[in-house]
Amino acid sequence: MAIDVKLEKFEGPLDLLLHLIDKNKIDIYDIPISQITDQYLEYVQAMDHEDMNITSEFMVMAATLIDIKCRMLLPREINEEGEEEDPREELVRALLEHKQYRYMAEKLRVYMDEAGNRVTSGQRFPKEVLAWRPPVDTEELLAGVTMQKLEEIFRFVLKRQENKIDPIRSRFGQIEKEDVTLPEKIDFVKRAARKKRHMTFRGLLEAQNSKMQTIMTFLAVLELMKTGQIRISQNELFGEIEINAVDDAEADGKEIDSDGTNRNNEPDTASEDI
Repeated sequence: MAIDVKLEKFEGPLDLLLHLIDKNKIDIYDIPISQITDQYLEYVQAMDHEDMNITSEFMVMAATLIDIKCRMLLPREINEEGEEEDPREELVRALLEHKQYRYMAEKLRVYMDEAGNRVTSGQRFPKEVLAWRPPVDTEELLAGVTMQKLEEIFRFVLKRQENKIDPIRSRFGQIEKEDVTLPEKIDFVKRAARKKRHMTFRGLLEAQNSKMQTIMTFLAVLELMKTGQIRISQNELFGEIEINAVDDAEADGKEIDSDGTNRNNEPDTASEDI
């Protein structure tokens, strides 16, 4: 007599095995492999084999059951601890996990179906209740605390503060910001050029006291060259760069574009190569 089974309710081979175990009221820890394998194969033969992805999963489980059935007929293997190994142990573990997952999925489905019938509201407590804190019992808080214990805590706190100090950066000292601006350096270079009338670029830079002042002095020289207020000359390759002052009348008679071009078509000595 053919077995009328709706296989759509079985989501996989483990689901089918659990159905057979429940149907035959079998102890899951002591599965009669021969009986379950025969019934499982009957279900597989009655399946619709159009979907090969689903059919392959059931066929793999069928092969596993047949393998376990054969191993049950052989003498039991002994593991490293000297105990006999049960060929059904791995299958039982997989069935228990699948049963647990199925139970959790069913519980979640029930919760989801009943969620629409439940209404919850946030907790509302008076401000006095929210602001309440249990009183502190100082005697209980300081119970067992001795002067030796306080000293240990004090030394522990000091040790943590010492560990926070960077042994390298702590030696750097305090880095002070140097107040020097480009307009100030421009005035300085103009006054020095007018006073000395002739000076070297190297000497001007070596007279500076810091890297920032050197950079600002260099920028000031470039700006004064651009505006034609000083004249730069170099007599030989890699020779000394000389800075010469330009008279106010000579500087005022020049109109220098942003690209360094003299509008009066006069030679622009400020743009000479250094």
